[in-house]
Amino acid sequence: MQTLRAFEATGRLLSMTLAAQELHVTHGAVSRHIKTLENHLGIPLFRRLTRRLVLTEAGAEFLMAVTRLLGELTRDAERLRTHDRGGRLTISTSVSFASKWLAPRLHRLKERHPELDIHLDVTDVNVDLNDGRVHAAIRYGSGRYPRTRAERILVETVTPVCSPAYLMEVGGLSAPADLVGCTLLHEDRMLANWEQWFMRAGVVMARGRRGPAYSHGSMAVEAAIRGEGVALGRSVLVADDIAAGRLVAPFPQFQLKAERGYDLVYSLGNHNDPKVCALREWLASEVPLFRAHPE
Repeated sequence: MQTLRAFEATGRLLSMTLAAQELHVTHGAVSRHIKTLENHLGIPLFRRLTRRLVLTEAGAEFLMAVTRLLGELTRDAERLRTHDRGGRLTISTSVSFASKWLAPRLHRLKERHPELDIHLDVTDVNVDLNDGRVHAAIRYGSGRYPRTRAERILVETVTPVCSPAYLMEVGGLSAPADLVGCTLLHEDRMLANWEQWFMRAGVVMARGRRGPAYSHGSMAVEAAIRGEGVALGRSVLVADDIAAGRLVAPFPQFQLKAERGYDLVYSLGNHNDPKVCALREWLASEVPLFRAHPE
């Protein structure tokens, strides 16, 4: 391992002196490691030029292999080292789901498992679940994620929502067709969109797309709460706001099934991790509670 690390550092820096400084050993020690490796392989890995080193073709190829293998060893070692460290549980999820559903409920996971040190990693970018930094993710998607295990925890429907003040401002909404004259709030990239909902409600839209669009569903919901229009609210994201009276759903009988759902996703090696098991078991009890009594 010391020989391979000496070669990797020298090949990356193209200097035995800099490699020795990085590894906190002498120049002579690095030189001996490189010579030992070249003798073992039976080929030169470097061309020694005046005041500089250049990798041979074989040396450059071998450097790529060594760099990849050392990286994999480092990630595997970190995953093993942190597997049971201090009860730290890192959960990755999207901005909308974190703000509207998960974060307000995490206190119950903490009450149930006070030994867990819970860290919430909020990002709309799917993180690498195999590098040891994140134990599990809750993702909004199709349920298919390479090299991981996924369990569907929540499905969604969409239906129009608005603030009570906006409902009064437009004089009430007695039929789905009344929405045609309203400001419609849109969530970008959502296939279960207004056009689809109007078809479900049997309404032919007299106009095209009207109103602002948002990259996050939670942003469209917040705009609706402020009274800026009617959002096509995803059931998981709007349930708490409806229960609290911040939003109303004028046509709950017309619901459109969303094309995606929420999945608990984790690496194949984390299936029996006690922290992931605790999260999985808590979700198994929390989701039915949410369905029965949104808070």
